[in-house]
Amino acid sequence: MFEENGKNLPLDGNALIGQSGGPTAAINATLSGVIKGLRGCPNVKRIYGAKNGIEGVCAGKIVDLALAVQTAEDHYALECTPAAALGSCRKKLPNDLNDPVYAQIFDVFRSYGIRFFIYIGGNDSMDTAEKLSRYAQRNFYEIYVVGVPKTIDNDIMITDHTPGYPSALKYIATTVEEIARDCSIYTVKAVTVVEIMGRDAGWLAAGAALPRIFGQSCADLVYVAEAIFDFDRFIEDVNGILAEKPNVVVAVSEGIKTADGKYVGESAQSGSVDIFGHKYLAGAAKVLETHIRAKIGCKCRSIELSLPQRCAGHCLSKTDIEESVLVGASCAEHVAAGLSGDFAYLERDDNPDGSYSVSVGFCPVSKVANHIKTIPVSYIVPRGCNVTDSLLTLLAPLIQGEVAIPMQNGLPKHFTID
Repeated sequence: MFEENGKNLPLDGNALIGQSGGPTAAINATLSGVIKGLRGCPNVKRIYGAKNGIEGVCAGKIVDLALAVQTAEDHYALECTPAAALGSCRKKLPNDLNDPVYAQIFDVFRSYGIRFFIYIGGNDSMDTAEKLSRYAQRNFYEIYVVGVPKTIDNDIMITDHTPGYPSALKYIATTVEEIARDCSIYTVKAVTVVEIMGRDAGWLAAGAALPRIFGQSCADLVYVAEAIFDFDRFIEDVNGILAEKPNVVVAVSEGIKTADGKYVGESAQSGSVDIFGHKYLAGAAKVLETHIRAKIGCKCRSIELSLPQRCAGHCLSKTDIEESVLVGASCAEHVAAGLSGDFAYLERDDNPDGSYSVSVGFCPVSKVANHIKTIPVSYIVPRGCNVTDSLLTLLAPLIQGEVAIPMQNGLPKHFTID
């Protein structure tokens, strides 16, 4: 970005970290990794955090992270704490780089001597990182920007998976397994519909089938957002399972759509959209509950897993936490080395013995901003009512390992940054 003799030159200056978008149970592990990595970079003088992401930058809400996170115990507690310790936002920056908000942001950067900006977030946050990088280039402001992935949806391009997804996957697989066990004890015909997050991609809903490859209880039917949903075929699927056993557990992505492109849960919503133009979802399970009662007449209940999918810090994947710390530290070293406008991704290693491990790579953030990664059709059964074992085998390594959660008074002890 800023070159001498064709090489980027790392600057001396201060770093600023922000978190944005929907939180995850592992986003603070990434924050911890970034702080650890920056502390090892001699050209990084001070480490700041932006409260509530880019919204907080605009408001000048800046905290000193060197004071907030000091000891190894602090780092571990932070890594085990769900939700965004710095707070989050859903602020969309204008497409017009001449908008005054950019000058406002860079005035804050100047006042705090910020030369390194690390933004932890999902697709919309990568859009923010890309715009800030372009503005800096256009206005010759020497700052290095890197986007750090997080999202339980696992819908960011390039990366094998996103930090935060494995822990959400572990929670969903565990919870649906327990729901299926509970439902199995009765002889009365009943259907339980479990609604799982996922607007455009069904990576999370796939977790409802994951216990299957281990011979454990799981959802009998899984409908992901990528497959066209047909109400008549759905009733046929449910009746087919009811003919074999009295209790059926169905998992559905909140974003399942019919052939005309309408969300199944749309009739249960107001039609409002967020700042990024996304419709507020949820309600698909309730719609299907009503439909089952009308068409089959058996007992039926619907369950929305809702927020616990992203904040269940008691069910962390150790693999996820370790990878989140790794990607954070790698991003810190990357940006401090004078590299900018990039996005960090996880690449699954091709180990000869078939064992699982990942490496961190980087690509231009423009390659991932505003793009969606969906489940390939080859991983969805032809009828659209489940996912394949090959997908589940691919996902299984992500949920491995448990984390010893710090406890106090019988409850998880969470780390806070004031």
